[in-house]
This record gives sequence, structure tokens and C-alpha cells, in this order.
Amino acid sequence: MTKIILETKIFAPTEICFDLSRSIDLHKISTAHTHEKAIAGCTTGLIELNEFVTWQAVHFGITQMLTTKITKFEKPVHFRDEQIKGIFKLMQHDHYFKEVKGYTLMTDHFNFIAPLGILGKLAQYIFVKSYLKNLLIKRNETIKEFAEGDQWKKVLPQVISL
Repeated sequence: MTKIILETKIFAPTEICFDLSRSIDLHKISTAHTHEKAIAGCTTGLIELNEFVTWQAVHFGITQMLTTKITKFEKPVHFRDEQIKGIFKLMQHDHYFKEVKGYTLMTDHFNFIAPLGILGKLAQYIFVKSYLKNLLIKRNETIKEFAEGDQWKKVLPQVISL
């Protein structure tokens, strides 16, 4: 299994960071370069426990589909989405949020196993891990940008009272 761990420091309340991270609408904004669309399940708003979303996107020049489900949910400190259908043999993404002095520490634990046996392992080593890491970094930069300004109000369905 390949693991990617990222930490992002965000100067915004934990609740906003948590909700932005599970926002389907913000996800679409952060992955616009892959033409990502939510085509089934929860296709807009905030995804909740036991809900799923099917994404269609172009990766490596190929249109692909991935269905993930929220399997763990403890607002506002943790949630997990994991593949229930898609190209990976396994994909789990844990999102952790911790309030620290004046900021939120958002930590991603992204675990995956590529398909195709030894060819998949080779691809995983050569380019898949760095490609996925860059997707997560771009996503986290978008979350940070929206959370630290007032753009979060454009994608969250309700105003959070703080």
C-alpha cells in the first residue's frame, strides 16, 4: 500500500475547514483542470456519513470514474472517504482537523493500491504517487484559499455561526 500524508495549516475555524473538505462544490472547483464532475449520488452540497458520490474525470488522458463513500464521520475532527468502485484495488482518504493556537491543522492520510499487479506497482512508484500528491496539494490550497477569505460563503450552503 502506498501512503501520502499531507499537513496544511489554515488560519480559519475548524468547522469551516471540515465543511469545505466535504463540499462537493468546492471539490469540483479544485479539480477543474481534470474536468471532474459529480455524476451520481451526492452531486452538490455537503456529503454526509454513508453517502456516496461518483466522480467522472480525465486523468492521464483517459476519462475515468471513481465512486467513494463516507464511511467514518466525526464532525468536525475526522471523516473518511473510500473507494467502493473504481480503478484502484484500494483507496482510503482520512481527513483530520485539529484546532491549534489560532489555526486549523488539516492532515490528509491518503492510502491506495494501484491495479494491474506488478505494472501497477511500477506505475505507482514512477508517477502515480506524485500525481495524486499534487492533486491533493492543489485541493488543499483551494480549501485554504476559500477558508482564509470569505469565499467559503459561496460554497457552503449555510452560514456557520462562530
